[in-house]
Amino acid sequence: MTVRQACPEAPGPLEAFARGFDACFGTLAQRRAFRAYLQGLLLPRDRNKTLTALAGTEPFVGAQHPAAQQLQYFLSEAAWDEAAVSARRLAGLVADPATRPHAEGVLVLDDTGDRKDGTKTAHVARQYLGIIGKVDNGIVAVTSLWADEREYYPLHVEPYTPAPRLPGGRRDPAFRTKPVIALELVAATRAAGVPFRAAVADSFYGDNVEFEVALHRARVPYVLGLKPSKGAWVREDAAATPEEAARRQRWAGPARAGERSGDWTRVVRRYRDGHQEVWWATEPRFAGYRPEGPVRLVVATTDPATLPHLTTWYLATNLPGPDSPARGAAPFAPADLAAIVRLYGLRNWVEQGYKQVKGELGWGDFQVRTDRAIRRHWALVCCAFSFCWRVWFTTLEARWPARPSAPRPAAHPAPASPAGGGEKIRAAAGPAPTRDPATPPRAAAVALLAGRAAPRAELARALDQSLAHLARLVQGDPAPRAPGPPRLRRRRPVPVPLSPPLTKYR
Repeated sequence: MTVRQACPEAPGPLEAFARGFDACFGTLAQRRAFRAYLQGLLLPRDRNKTLTALAGTEPFVGAQHPAAQQLQYFLSEAAWDEAAVSARRLAGLVADPATRPHAEGVLVLDDTGDRKDGTKTAHVARQYLGIIGKVDNGIVAVTSLWADEREYYPLHVEPYTPAPRLPGGRRDPAFRTKPVIALELVAATRAAGVPFRAAVADSFYGDNVEFEVALHRARVPYVLGLKPSKGAWVREDAAATPEEAARRQRWAGPARAGERSGDWTRVVRRYRDGHQEVWWATEPRFAGYRPEGPVRLVVATTDPATLPHLTTWYLATNLPGPDSPARGAAPFAPADLAAIVRLYGLRNWVEQGYKQVKGELGWGDFQVRTDRAIRRHWALVCCAFSFCWRVWFTTLEARWPARPSAPRPAAHPAPASPAGGGEKIRAAAGPAPTRDPATPPRAAAVALLAGRAAPRAELARALDQSLAHLARLVQGDPAPRAPGPPRLRRRRPVPVPLSPPLTKYR
């Protein structure tokens, strides 16, 4: 039997993380390329994280350099299974007590798109891209993410192939809609042994009747968003949309003391920075949705009198109410209005996850064309994202409270600005940690980094500057710029965040 050759170690804490994936790669070259790829993704974002950038070579001209060609071969041609890498990543998250999922978290289903030129790249076509809010040429992926009030991380990713890319169009046997792919991700989550309180998704999935029915038949608990204008065939005197049903609920004004005001129930949402918001929730009757039935319509808002568009949710759920007659027949525990609002509020973490993997880890920066290479790139980005959580819990644990034995059901992610989407609101992660004044700040994190590699006559690559770059990654402060000629335009690199996010988008 051939003895496996030792792989050169990656800098600092990255080596301990990468070593757990060595069994997924059959050759020394693959193990080295895996470490080099992760290290390139984790470096500060001075430019797009293409293969030349990951290898530390000059754009375009350096594409033929051996370092870039090795990563190109690793991503496109090498014999390794990206599904096995993803399974190993999930197994590590489930086994680690700091990141182990529990039954009070949520499974967030969503999709994300990125612009891509041309038509030769797999899955690329003219389609709606949420990142720019219009139809354009690009690629879309359906994703699943596990989240609670403390952490969040991606589970599975599946590319969506538009009908024009298939020979038979929508009738082609290989064509799958996004809701169908989302159902497959739910099955994959269950197969991986990841528990969750409910599957949550926005109105794109909630308004799909087949998707809701499939979840209900599969006995999957869910909380799905609905459009306020979602119509239904009803009697002339009945409410025709969820918004109309909500406006028919009695509202006595917020001045009344107590937990109820007419048909509305007071719900207090507590946020990570310590502030609180008072929301109001109700259960109107609309079409087949009724409080005592198997499927409920829940409306949550900050102002029942006006139902502001940006702070009003219309939700469909099969979680029975505490006093519902369907409670005994349901295969899952009941949930009151406060619990429904909490579960759907956790959906915001998927938007923060997209912001990080795209803004820092190069999710859409790949320059490969095949389906296999694209899937591999996404799998490696998810590995880099999980590594950031591991560093957070192991080196900066003092800045974050220990995981409670049972999650706090009233805590929520930081809210979006009342002004609407696209504006940020900054929330503190908690009280500042205490430390010994004699100990330099972040000294423990720096101590975990490997020493500088011995200089050698080669092209300057990211692997030769591991201490400076990864120190900047872990410490959170940019390293000083080397002296040189003045530049007309200077852009400060943004370090990869190792902590749970401090900004939120609605």
